[in-house]
Amino acid sequence: MFVLIPLAIAVNVVVRHAVADRIWDQSLDAATRVAAQVRDGRLPNPVPADPTGVDLIEVVGPGGRLEASSVPARGLHRLSMLQPDSDTRVTQTTSCSMPHRDCLLVTAVRVSDSPASEIVYAGRSAPTILTTPLPEVEMMLVAVVLAFLTGWVAWKATGRALRPVEAIRSELAEITPQTIDSRVPEPPGDDEIARLARTANDALERLDRSIQMQRQFAADASHELLTPIAGIRAQLEGARLHPQDTAEAVDAALRDTERLESIVADLLLLARVRTVPEAAREDVDLGALVAAEVAHRSERLPTRLRTAPGVTVRALRGQLCRVVANLLDNAERHALTKVCVEVAQTGDEAVLCVINDGDPIPAEDRERIFERFYRRDAARSRIHGGTGLGLAIAREVVEAHAGTIRVEDGEPGVRFVIRLPLVHDEVAAQPQAR
Repeated sequence: MFVLIPLAIAVNVVVRHAVADRIWDQSLDAATRVAAQVRDGRLPNPVPADPTGVDLIEVVGPGGRLEASSVPARGLHRLSMLQPDSDTRVTQTTSCSMPHRDCLLVTAVRVSDSPASEIVYAGRSAPTILTTPLPEVEMMLVAVVLAFLTGWVAWKATGRALRPVEAIRSELAEITPQTIDSRVPEPPGDDEIARLARTANDALERLDRSIQMQRQFAADASHELLTPIAGIRAQLEGARLHPQDTAEAVDAALRDTERLESIVADLLLLARVRTVPEAAREDVDLGALVAAEVAHRSERLPTRLRTAPGVTVRALRGQLCRVVANLLDNAERHALTKVCVEVAQTGDEAVLCVINDGDPIPAEDRERIFERFYRRDAARSRIHGGTGLGLAIAREVVEAHAGTIRVEDGEPGVRFVIRLPLVHDEVAAQPQAR
C-alpha cells in the first residue's frame, strides 16, 4: 500500500501533464493555421473546427471586434481577454469564466507585429481528467484495492509456501529424547524448504547416532567398571571367609583397583581432550618425542625406529605422548616378532607410522577398532591389561589436533598411520635408521 498509493499519485500527475500538453499543441496548431488564413485574406466565416477536436476558434480584430468564429464559439462572450504582445506572439492560458462550460484551454496567436494585428484564439474544453478530482479518488481507491489484493495474495502464497516449514517446526517441537528417531517431512523438489528439511533430518540422524553412541558408551562403561568392582568385592569376601588367603586376596584386589583406576583415568581423558584451550599447545618435535617414548619402554619386542629431523607439529605434548604410547602398546600386544616406528614429512603434513607384523585387521573392523571398549579379542586384551579405550583416545586426540588416523595393510602385518599438520613447511632430511 505504501508503494502503490504514491505510485498512483505520480501516474495521475504524469497523465494530467501529458493530456494538457497534447491539447496545448493541438490548439497551437489550429491557431497557427487560422492566423495563416488571416494573413492570406482567405479567412472563412464561420471558421471550421480543427480535426483534432479544437472546436472553439475566434478571430478578434483591433478594439476587440469579433471578425470570425467557429460555430461552437458563437454566443460566447470571449474565449479569453489575454492579448499576446508583439515579442512573444503566442500565449497559452486556462480560462474558467465561461458560463455553463468547463474550463477552457486556450492558445492566443498574434497574426502580425502590427499594433492593430488580429488575434486568433483557439481552444477546447478541458477534459474531465483535468477539471475534477475524481480520477485521483478513483486511482486512490484502485491503489487501495490493489494493495489489499496484493497483500491477500502474498499472504495466501506465503502461507502455502511456508506450510512445509510449519510442518517441520511442529515435528521438531514434538521430538524428545524418547522420540529422537522421528524425522521431519521432506517436501518434493530441490528448493530451499526441501533442502532445509533434508538438512534437519541429517542433523536429527547425527543426533540420534550420537545419542545411541552415548547410551552404548554408558552401558559399556558401566560393564567395564563393574567387572573390576565385582573382582574387588569377590576378593574381599574371600579374604573374610578365608583369613589365611588375605595376602593373596589383597594383591588381587589391588590389581583390580589398578585396572579400575586406569579405566576411570582413560574416561576422564576422553572427556577432556577437546576442552583444552588452543593457547596451551606448543611446538613439538615429533621425531624426538617418539624417540623418547620408545627409549624408556621395556624391550619386550624389538622396536625399529626411523625418524626425520625437523618434523614439528603444534600440539599438547602430554596428549601426543599418550597417543604414541597407546599405539606402541597396541602394536606390542599384537606383534609376532617386531614393531617398527617411522616419522617423516609428506608435503605439509607430519606422518607417524606404527607397524607391527601381527595378523592383519579385516576391512570391516578397521573403523570399529577405534570405538570405545571395542575389542577384537576381549580375553587377550584384558589379560594384557588393556582398557579398551587406547585407540579411541588416540583417534580423539589426533582429530582434536586437526589430524587423521587410519589403519592400512603392512608388509606384513598392520600399519597405523597418523597425519598431523606441520607448524611450517621445511624440507625433510632423509630418514636415518636407529
